[in-house]
Amino acid sequence: MTRVTVWAEYRQERSDPAVRAVYPDGIHAVIADGLRAVAHEVRTASLDEAEQGLSDATLAETDVLIWWGHVAHGDVDDAAVERVRARVLDGMGLIVLHSGHHSKIFRRLMGTSCDLNWREAGERDAPCGPGDATGEGVRQDLAFHRRDARQAPPWSHRRRVPGLAPWPASHEEMNVIRLAWEGPAG
Repeated sequence: MTRVTVWAEYRQERSDPAVRAVYPDGIHAVIADGLRAVAHEVRTASLDEAEQGLSDATLAETDVLIWWGHVAHGDVDDAAVERVRARVLDGMGLIVLHSGHHSKIFRRLMGTSCDLNWREAGERDAPCGPGDATGEGVRQDLAFHRRDARQAPPWSHRRRVPGLAPWPASHEEMNVIRLAWEGPAG
């Protein structure tokens, strides 16, 4: 059975009545309930817990960490980021949701700013620059079919991260950033 920890800031649910009305126990609780329904061993953790919910003991008992970040990226302790980073490099899975592309852990692992550009309907951008070995064999006709879409800046302007490659696709229903990254543990 996969041991999953669902981590969230759990700030907006406590401070914004509209968000609290939808997620009274936090969005991490809703995600955890969905995972429990398919027989995973699931725990939740949040930013305001001891060690920000990311103690060595918790991470040692986690096969996959699901990270929900939105408004408090800067409040995450660098020590907590380093503990998560070490576990990811040791083989723990990490799924970063929502605006977690700006989380300290995602930026630390990717080695880039993880800033996004805004694209309008019909605009195209190649996921990799010409002659870029990172994109060898990757489709170059990435298109966004919604009124607007977020995407990572062109690959030619980003630091190369060994093992990181774009996972291209078109999406008509949502904005998605997909990257496939194989860490040292495979």
